[in-house]
This record gives sequence, structure tokens and C-alpha cells, in this order.
Amino acid sequence: MGRITEDLIRRNAEHNDCVIFSLEELSLHQQEIERLEHLDRWCRDLKILYLQNNLIGKIENVSKLKKLEYLNLALNNIEKIENLEGCEGLVKLDLTVNFIGELSSVKSLQHNIHLRELFLMGNPCADFEGYRQFVVAALRQLKWLDGKEIERSERIQALQNFPEIEQQIREQERAYCLKRANDKKEAQRKLQEEREHEEGSRPDFDSPTSAESKGHLPAPEAQGGDPNKKKLDDSEDDLEFWNKPSPFTPESRLETLRHMEKQRKDQEKLSEKKKVKAPRTLITEDGRALNVNEPKLDFSLKDDEKRNQIILDLAVYRYMDTSLIKVDVQPTYVRVMVKGKPFQLVLPAEVQPDSSSAKRSQTTGHLVVCMPKVGDVIAGGQRASRSVKSTSGRGREHTQDRSKQTEKLEVDPSKHSFPDVANIVQGEKHRPRRVRPEPEVLPSEEDPDFEDNPEVPPLI
Repeated sequence: MGRITEDLIRRNAEHNDCVIFSLEELSLHQQEIERLEHLDRWCRDLKILYLQNNLIGKIENVSKLKKLEYLNLALNNIEKIENLEGCEGLVKLDLTVNFIGELSSVKSLQHNIHLRELFLMGNPCADFEGYRQFVVAALRQLKWLDGKEIERSERIQALQNFPEIEQQIREQERAYCLKRANDKKEAQRKLQEEREHEEGSRPDFDSPTSAESKGHLPAPEAQGGDPNKKKLDDSEDDLEFWNKPSPFTPESRLETLRHMEKQRKDQEKLSEKKKVKAPRTLITEDGRALNVNEPKLDFSLKDDEKRNQIILDLAVYRYMDTSLIKVDVQPTYVRVMVKGKPFQLVLPAEVQPDSSSAKRSQTTGHLVVCMPKVGDVIAGGQRASRSVKSTSGRGREHTQDRSKQTEKLEVDPSKHSFPDVANIVQGEKHRPRRVRPEPEVLPSEEDPDFEDNPEVPPLI
């Protein structure tokens, strides 16, 4: 059963930025509300109020809504028109398909001088003889009744016959009140019988059963019962309930609602039982990871030797929110939770979880996980020792080859000389030093152009 709460009003006040104190229009239809409350304190500026198709049994707590112009209370359990005198601006009132039997209660609307439209069709009072003439004469400010315009001649005739019509209405009201009292007693009796039946059908675990007192235990089938048989019994009970004729009373509406609510709860319990599944095994007892693809997504796993990494491309749904995806990279496997469903893949090589990255593709929406591989030497086990030995052996062979292939460089010192940059001094007295002194070049006597000048000192 629903109630009018602040949260309910705010959720239905999105057009007013969820502000309720200045709200002018509010729709609370089909909320299973049983009582009118809080609106006269929280929403005093209301002009339009929709409350149709609920379970409201009494008009109350709306007298402070001075600006209210339209009130819709169709398809409720209202039995009397009351407490609307304070709604000074009320123009239209809809009470279609309620349980109003006291037609004389429409006189309380005489204080609503701005009331122009009234709907009472579908109520027990609408079947009274002289119903329309009584309402037309009692509410002179009305222009429309049940969607039909009130003509001037009709009102004059109703006013002329009002004393006789009022007497007829009073007699019919008394007969209806007696019938209504009997219906209430019958409804209370049925409700009491149903409660006693439910209490009697519940197993009493404190008191021993007759089978236990005789020393016999019931069979397992009798304890648990056959679920198919139980389901068949429930469907038969439901079919019997809907085929059973019921009177048009507020109690019958409440009974129907209770039955539907019970069915909904049973369905929720059944669905909860179906949802409970055994946890999916991702890691075996001996610590071995398994390949799991519960979301049933396409994927590709590539070994990028150029960048020394492993790339996982998981085809998640393009428009799925990234907050519904959780990635966990481990040295030997990667796990992706997609909307709570696990996708796990064992990797062909050991990777570095701390250096891994996960991104969504902006074009396809795929999840791309890049996992750098660990170096050639993998710690632990005989595999590691073998890899170390092979690496050291290759290093030695490579060193020997380099030593055998020693290259010698020949440089002509006369053509290539480099100055000593550290000892460069500007001046005429000091000659620039060279890394290596130039060798003395002696001319050959066999050279025909050679002339020996004795005045030239020899080179030292």
C-alpha cells in the first residue's frame, strides 16, 4: 500500500525542478494511495491535482488548498463528499466511479461558488431516481453535470420539483445505507475467515504432529511437497478468485488489491530463488586459472613482439557505460567483469600488471587491454635456470667471435693532426702544440729539383 511521501512528490515534480512548495500541478495517479495527507502543508500553491485510480476512502487534508482549480479523484473508494469547503477556487471536480451513496452530501459543495463541472457517473447515487434533478437544484452554480450541459429550463423545472425529489432521494439513501451496512459485515466476516484459514494452514513447529506422536516421521515428499503440484494449485486458486462474482464495494477492491499484491510477492520470491546460482569457478583448488566467457563476447588476443606486449581486444557493447566494466590483470591471466559476468582468459606469457593499461575504443566501443610482457628471464622453476644458461652461453660465444674479428685502423699522421684544445694560447711567441710531432721529411738526393743551400740551418 502506498502513502504520500515527500520523496514521492519530488519524483513527480520533475517539471518544477523537484521543488514542491511552489508546485502548481501534481499527478499521483495509480500509486495505491489509501489516504490523503501532507498536501495541504507541502503544496499550498497547487492548482491541478490528479489522484485517480487509488484507494482513497475519504476526502481530507485539502481544505487549505485555496488555489486548487481541478481535483480528480476518479476510481477511488470515496463514499461521501466532504471537506472541500476551503477549496475556494475549485472549478472542476471529478468523482467518477466511486462509492458515493449519500447523494445529499453534494450540498457541501454549495460553498464552492466557482464550481462549474461535476462528474458523479459510476457511483451508486447516480442510479437513484431523480438523481440529476436533485444535483441541478442543489448546486445552482453548476454548468455541466457528468459531461452534459445544464440548460436553464432544466434548472427551473428541478427547482420547482425539488421538495418531492429530495424526499425520494432521502428514502433511497436510507435503503442504500442499510444495504451498505450488511455488505460491510459480510466483508468483515469473510476477511476473518480468510485470516483463520491462513493461520490454520501454517505449520505449527512447536506442537508435535500426530505422526511424530506415533513415532513415525513424514516422508520427504510430504515435507517438501511437489513444486509442480503447488504451482498448479496456485494457478487454480487464482483462476477461481477471478471467476468468483464479487459485489461492487470498497472492500472488494481492497480484496482484489491484496490478492494481486500476494501474487506479486510470490512471483518475486520465485524469481529470487531462480536468480540464486552457484558461484562460477574461476580459479581451481590447485590455483590454476580457467578460461571463462560468461558474457559471451567476441575477443582477440594478439602477441605484439615488436613492443613486447600482449593485447586483448574485447568486443563489449558499444553503448555500455564504462562503470559497468571492471578489469583485473594478473601475471598469468586477465579478468574482465561485464555487468557482473566474468570474462577470464589465461595469458600465453607472464605480464606486468602494474604497467598494463585498459582503454575503450571511441569508434567501436571495444575494450583494449595492453599488457607488457616480463623480460626473457622468468624467475622460478627449471625453466628459469635453463633460460639463464642459454643466455650466458650465447654471451660467451658472441664475445669470442668479437675477439677473433679484431680490426686495425691505419691513419696517416701527416694528413690528420688534431690540436691540443686544453693548451691553446693566443700569441706569436708560442707555437700551437700538436698531438703528435710531424716526422722529419728528408729530401732524396736523387730528386733532380733538389738544391742544398748551406745558409739554411738543418731541421732539428
